[in-house]
Amino acid sequence: MDIDTQRIKILPPEEAKRIAAGEVIDRPCALLREFLDNAIDSGALNIEISIEEGGCRKVEVADDGSGMNREDLELCYLTHATSKIRGLNDLDISRTLGFRGEALAAVSAVARLEIITSTDGREAYRLVTGPGENHPPIIEQTRRTKGTTVRSLNLFENIPARKRFLKREGSEAALSRQIFIDKALAFNTINFRYLQDGKLKDFLPAVSTKKERFAAILLLTASASEKDFLHEINVIGEGFSSDVVIGGSELYRSDKRQIFIFANGRRLNDYSLIQALEYGSQGWFPNGAHPVAAVFVEIDPCLADFNIHPAKREVRFRDPGAIHRAISGGVKAFFHNLYLHNTRMGVEVQGIQSEEKTRNEEFSFYDKNIPNSSHLRTDASISHALIFRKGDLTPHSPFPAADLCDIREKFSEINSSVKENAPVYGEMRYAGRVFNLFILIEWGDKLYIIDQHAAHERILYNKFLEGDIPKQELLVPIPFSTESDEEDSFLESKSEELSCLGIDIKKDGGAWRLEALPADWRMGDAATIKEILELRTAGDNMAQSWAASLCCHVAIKDGDYPDDETAFALGREALCLLQPRCPHGRPVWTEISREALYKAVRRE
Repeated sequence: MDIDTQRIKILPPEEAKRIAAGEVIDRPCALLREFLDNAIDSGALNIEISIEEGGCRKVEVADDGSGMNREDLELCYLTHATSKIRGLNDLDISRTLGFRGEALAAVSAVARLEIITSTDGREAYRLVTGPGENHPPIIEQTRRTKGTTVRSLNLFENIPARKRFLKREGSEAALSRQIFIDKALAFNTINFRYLQDGKLKDFLPAVSTKKERFAAILLLTASASEKDFLHEINVIGEGFSSDVVIGGSELYRSDKRQIFIFANGRRLNDYSLIQALEYGSQGWFPNGAHPVAAVFVEIDPCLADFNIHPAKREVRFRDPGAIHRAISGGVKAFFHNLYLHNTRMGVEVQGIQSEEKTRNEEFSFYDKNIPNSSHLRTDASISHALIFRKGDLTPHSPFPAADLCDIREKFSEINSSVKENAPVYGEMRYAGRVFNLFILIEWGDKLYIIDQHAAHERILYNKFLEGDIPKQELLVPIPFSTESDEEDSFLESKSEELSCLGIDIKKDGGAWRLEALPADWRMGDAATIKEILELRTAGDNMAQSWAASLCCHVAIKDGDYPDDETAFALGREALCLLQPRCPHGRPVWTEISREALYKAVRRE
């Protein structure tokens, strides 16, 4: 008996085609993504999506784009048939979402594919093909207005094993809807309709800005008031620009699921750009919270490679650091100005002028909330800050990074400075303290409730960052060892920067020795070493991260009980902060008006 010893075989073309199709079409939402890419590339202004049974029975996309003639229709479903490129070099200039020519061929291998198309609304043609080679293509004349309708029916009916791995109908429908949201976010000038099992679920009319589209989509799952806290900014660098839509400090989530990253219209899984966004907004959101945001990068195609992932969910930028720094710096600049140019107590603050574009070495930044504006500002609905006329108050605190007795010594200076320079909304009056934490101050027709720990922490933080850090040599240096080469590399490369933060570290053979710390550092040895090593994850925000840790431990704690004079001085200084949030993002104070109090007790 002959034994076949040949181990390598050539798969039959039909089997190879089905396997290759699985890399492009793994579930209904992948069908929808490919259909939408083609519809958007066609120049459509109106797109309607319809799915049935989670997309397993039907996925359909109808558009009013350029359409195809009969000759194009005869070729479009063949492997590597594409109108987007003519050769490899075209990838450097292509701005289309699709370019490989795999999508329709992959669909016809695993589902029944129907296409109805017309270039002018007078002649229209219908193609029916698949699944597989057992269903030869049929092309016939039909009727349709200009554009294309692409329909997939009975996905994986010819591959039962793959069909068994699909999720439940509701889960597959949710994945398809997310693809719809991704495309609608990136292309705000297109009208989108989304139908599920014959019912209209979402309608997103075309809008002029990314912010408007993001707000409309956010309202599908969020409260209507949250749209008031959205802002749109722009950063520009060499060969790229980026629109960033981001919520203010009032709008945040406990996870990163509402952070969206796009490049040239494609939704990406890009940790680096998410990190850039969070670095830029650090200190404006409570610990463990994340912003609600979307980043839209537009980059010269020759500076990025989108051909590294079957679903184009990843990209390789030629200079990712420049984009990272631009987004991080632009977001940081925006939040820095967020409270500096606002409206206070119904009185419009006049004369606040700054450059429309705050220049950095690599990028420019401006606020897009006011087109053609020569000043920066934020939405008037945000009222969590005291804003003074430019030059009225210094943003730096006169408090040194020390204990309560220093605050008390500075009381007379603070008292006279605030009284002389603050806008007159009525005299401040100390109203006491509650719950061993909150300082109460009556000012005009409002009661301000001030978190003493958050206020003191922010004041110390400002002082920490404005000048040299007082350093204290340790009588007994602290020896310690690192656990990885990464930690060693961090300590070696950042030793000078750490010294500027009051931290002196020396190499001691195969270990390390901590020789100096900031004068007011109060943590134990193990916790101190842990804090220092964790700075390696802070990126460009190392100084801010260290300052936040130091000031949190030095500041007045919950339950500390300063005397009335000290509490009043601290409260007054807190109300003069230009950034009334602690370094970890919590509000320093809140307010309640006389009108709201009267209403609460039904007093007319």
